[in-house]
Parts: sequence; C-alpha cells; structure tokens
Amino acid sequence: MGAVVTCGIRNFNLENRPEWEISKMKPSPIAEQIIFYPEIKREIARKSDKLLSFLKGVYVDSKDPMSSVQVKAAETGQEPKEFRLLKGHHFDMKNIKSIPKGKISIVERLTLLNNHKLYPETWTAEKIAQEYHLEQKDVSSLLKYFVTFEVKVFPPEDKKVIQSK
Repeated sequence: MGAVVTCGIRNFNLENRPEWEISKMKPSPIAEQIIFYPEIKREIARKSDKLLSFLKGVYVDSKDPMSSVQVKAAETGQEPKEFRLLKGHHFDMKNIKSIPKGKISIVERLTLLNNHKLYPETWTAEKIAQEYHLEQKDVSSLLKYFVTFEVKVFPPEDKKVIQSK
C-alpha cells in the first residue's frame, strides 16, 4: 500500500516540474557584484570615446556566398555518367537497376573474388577489368588485398586417434 502512495507522489506533475526548475531565475555573479559595487554599473553604462573612434573606422563589406545549386550549375564540362547492367541476376536484387561504370556491387565483388580463387588462369585481373568495366590497377589491388572467407578445420594434435581394425 505504501508503494502505491510513494509512486503517486513521485510521479505527480512529472512533466511540469522540470519546466518550473528551468524557468526559475538563476543567481548571477555579475548581478551580485553590481549590488555590492554600484560603480561597476556606472562603468558598464559609460561610453568610451576611444572605443567609439575605433568603431567608426571599421567598414564591413560582405557578399552572399553562392549557393550549392548555383555552384553545381556553374560547373562546366560535366559528362553524363555511363551505367552498366548488374551481372548475375540470380541474386534477385530488384532494387539495383544499374551500376555506374568503374564501380561494382558487393555481390559482384564476392562473385569475382570467388571466381578468381577457383579459376585463377581464366579469371585474370585483365579479364575481370574488361568484364566489369574497371581500372586494371583497381582490380589488381582488389585481388591482392581482399580475400573471401575460407574455413579450415584442423584436427587436435593432443587427442589420440583410434585406428579402425
């Protein structure tokens, strides 16, 4: 019974209590200093002729920067991208209609890495570059640094193997 009352009191007006705390006036160290030292208030309100003369010497000339839309329109010689069809439609990737030339999808990357691993004589870097419209140096780097997963199971050496009779 006591838990129900405690929960009710704890959750009473839960949404408005933070607003009350936030809206309360916070003590300011400057306000306290102004109360104790009224000459600070006069010093803050006083105008300095030296600073005003500096301000009169400042001239600001600004121009709006060009928006990104204008910058894109101003770029000249932008060639339309060439696209190629996705290879290997057996993966049923309906959301990918075409891929820019010079790029490959993840599925194609795994396929070409697997083909190169299984048949390195036929799937050379030159053939892959020609087939997928890629740069030769990119394909050679891809074949050098990326490998597909390979699972190897080693028998434990410390267990004795029972020979069959």
